[in-house]
Amino acid sequence: MVLLAVAGYLVVQYVTGGRSGPGCLVVSGKGDGARYEFTPEQAVNAATITAVGTARDLPERAVTIALATALQESALRNIDYGDRDSLGLFQQRPSQGWGTPKEIMDPAYAAEKFYEHLEEVPGYTRLPLTVAAQKVQRSGFPQAYAKHEPDAALLAAALTGRSAATLTCEGRPAATRAAGADAVRAALVRDFGRDLLEPAGAEVGDAAASPSARAEAGSDGSDGSDGRTVTLPVAGGEGADAGARGWQLAHWAVANASALHIKHVSYAGREWTAGNTDSQWRTTDGKGSAGDGAGAVRITTTR
Repeated sequence: MVLLAVAGYLVVQYVTGGRSGPGCLVVSGKGDGARYEFTPEQAVNAATITAVGTARDLPERAVTIALATALQESALRNIDYGDRDSLGLFQQRPSQGWGTPKEIMDPAYAAEKFYEHLEEVPGYTRLPLTVAAQKVQRSGFPQAYAKHEPDAALLAAALTGRSAATLTCEGRPAATRAAGADAVRAALVRDFGRDLLEPAGAEVGDAAASPSARAEAGSDGSDGSDGRTVTLPVAGGEGADAGARGWQLAHWAVANASALHIKHVSYAGREWTAGNTDSQWRTTDGKGSAGDGAGAVRITTTR
């Protein structure tokens, strides 16, 4: 039994690289040392909440409120239990009209419903976070949301793309999730909507104009015949808005790395590779800075 226990420990150490811990990290882009460590499961859910918010053209403040609320209600875990009939990321209740249990357990749906209610709160962006969250949630512990605001603000800055190259994960593949470029595309549509891959006004059958078709090719124009690369041209091409959009997509990919078996992400002269000792964003060829919006986000999966 002792030998079996030792063997089991060695297997775990081999699989995890001898490390334990949350697996993902977001740091402040202000250089003030602020940081938040979290798990790949939490990272996926945080990225979904953020993507749904930005797809609705909501400000970063709305995303911060949503993330702080989910941190308090579920610790950013999509749980199938709670007080009375509460479920999911936001502990929404079917009996209170939030949707069916199946709908509420869909993170993208749950986030949509939260934002719908938040937008009905007059002047919510100017309210204290606790007040805005409470007007949506009607919690028995309204002050509890406040303690999550610093962590939610860090996550929102990174996942909206305003803070560049500030989110990393170890990217160790999950054992039971879909993988490959098709899974990446499906997850992008789930979180951002179909317009991300098929923008409004695109000509049907126009392969050259279709990002979903271009996603089969590398950013260098190669044919991508290995089927492992998704390339996302950044709308607008230049400027702060395009740069933020690019970093949002890049950070989204890193947050989903374990779930979708993503091996490599590159954007704006920086690249992240799963399994590196420190999982940092590194400068590639020196072309482009962390803040520019040129080029495209390139996501490569392990299979």
